[in-house]
Parts: sequence; C-alpha cells; structure tokens
Amino acid sequence: MAWDGVRAAKALHEASLFARANVVGLAVGHKVIGGQETDERCIVVYVERKRPEPDLRARDIVPKELEGVRTDVVETGRFRALSLLTAPVVERTARVRPAPGGVSVGHVRVTAGTLGVLARRTRGGSVILSNNHVLANGNDARPGDGILQPAPADGGTPDDVIARLADFVPIVFANNEPGGLGRALERVLRPVLAALGLGLKRLPTGRTNLVDAAIAEPIEDGFVEPEILEIGRVAGHANADIGMRVRKSGRTTGTTAGKVIGVDGVVQVDYGGKAAVFRQVLVSDLRSQGGDSGSLVVDTRNRAVGLLFAGSAVTTLLNPIGAVLELLDIEL
Repeated sequence: MAWDGVRAAKALHEASLFARANVVGLAVGHKVIGGQETDERCIVVYVERKRPEPDLRARDIVPKELEGVRTDVVETGRFRALSLLTAPVVERTARVRPAPGGVSVGHVRVTAGTLGVLARRTRGGSVILSNNHVLANGNDARPGDGILQPAPADGGTPDDVIARLADFVPIVFANNEPGGLGRALERVLRPVLAALGLGLKRLPTGRTNLVDAAIAEPIEDGFVEPEILEIGRVAGHANADIGMRVRKSGRTTGTTAGKVIGVDGVVQVDYGGKAAVFRQVLVSDLRSQGGDSGSLVVDTRNRAVGLLFAGSAVTTLLNPIGAVLELLDIEL
C-alpha cells in the first residue's frame, strides 16, 4: 500500500489506538519481523510496555491490521523531553568561544541542553537554534533572558551569558484532569461502562504541537560559530524519509548516527510531570540521552532534517526542520 494510504489509516484510527492502555505514540514505518526490518509499510504503535495478549484486556489489544494496513507494536517506554539526567561529557561542557553547535547551552533556570546550530532570521541577524525547553524554560522565560554557555548544570554562571532569548514557539501542554462536573460524570459512567466491558481513558488533548523550538541572539558577534562539532557546516535542509541515514552532535552523547524509522508520528511527551502532544514527529534510532535536546539532526549530505527534542531508551524524536524554520521565521 502507498504511504498515503498508511497515513490515512493511521489518522482514521488514531483516537481509538490512543485509548488503549500503554500506547504512547503512533507513526508510519516499516514492519519489523523477527528482529529484521522488512519493506512492508505499516502503522507503528509505540507502547510503554509490551505485554502478551492474554495479559491484556480485550479493549487494550492493538488490532493486527486496520483498513488493510498491518500494525507493528514496539516497546519504547515513555517519551521524555531530554533534559539533563546524566553525567556531563567534559569536552562539550566547557566554556567555548566561539561556541559551535553540539556544546552545552541553556537558559539561566534550566539544567542543560545542546546548542543546535547558528541560524539566521529572515529579517534580521544570526541566532542560536535549540529547543523551547532548553532556551525558554518550557514557556516560563521572557525575551531578553540570559542564555548560558556552558549551561547551569555544567558550571555556567551569569558571567557565561552568550545570548539573549529572542523568540520561542509556545508549547501547548495537555490538560488531562477533568473539572468537577467531569469527575462527577466519570464516577457515574465508570461502573456502567465496566459492566459493558468498556472503560474510560482520558485521551491526549486535541490541542497539539508541531515543534519544541526557540532562538536566542548572541550578545556579541563571534561568540557563536556556524559549524557543528564533528559535523561541520549545514548545507541547507531536506525532508526526511523512512530509512534515511542521519546523525547528530549532542552535548551528552556526542556524535551518533542512525536512521529514520518512523514519520508522521503523533506522540505524547513527558516534560517532568506535564505532558504535551506533538504531531508530524520523526522517529529515529539515533542514540541520545538527557542534555542532547536541541541537537540539529542532518543527513549524509549535511542537510538539516530535524531538531532533536525528546526520546526514550530505544528511540529519539525529532521535529521536522521545515516546521521549525517556518514557525520561527529563520533559515539555515
């Protein structure tokens, strides 16, 4: 089946799939059988924990196929914004001037993330590109706030301000808690639905996000350089495809390579107790850890394809670079 048909089937059954226990995301990709990737196009269903069907309630079992498209259930754990959770890598956490992409950076009130790349405003000067939760503290910052290099978790102080927050795309966080009336209805309906073999599950909010992204203006010319550590200069941008080979240069895990394994994803991401739903997500098997958020992901021709913002123990999530550039009105 053509990719358009697979995407249509995913979109049609998105709500019912998310209603199943353990489901944390969906994408379209290639089906994996016996540990080997095939050419068969399928709907990939990401779950927090993969369990045998006999251990699941009937309503929580993912159908083997939908609209003639087979499904593939993949255990990823929860997707989390990759804030710093691990020990620093010394080479990338030092104070560097001029600072290349791939080194430690962060808002004065965050732990640490990665300086993605030096970009340009279409009607202005140069700016640092990274994530909202790295440069704008998950919506809690204001334009003009200081951006440190290295980031606070790596010893950065007010003397290490390298840029000022210029703009960010606000993250719409999910509100999964019902009000008083909603809770009352839930108490009434739950036993009725249970008697019918059904149940209640609060679905992700319909208000979704496309990107976790922000920019900051260097306070002096020459404080940031256009090259990315161990990658070099970016040569434009491109759309990602299934199987595309990619790599990134990040603050914590350095330069790692992998491929795109899912596109057109819809996922729910944990931001330390708050959740946000993202669409058009690219899924990769790139290795990444906390502190790599904000890394620019490029293909084998050094064309930007995505901005790393979240992941799990086995996958890394990217915002498509086209959406990032459009919403922030910047170019590479």
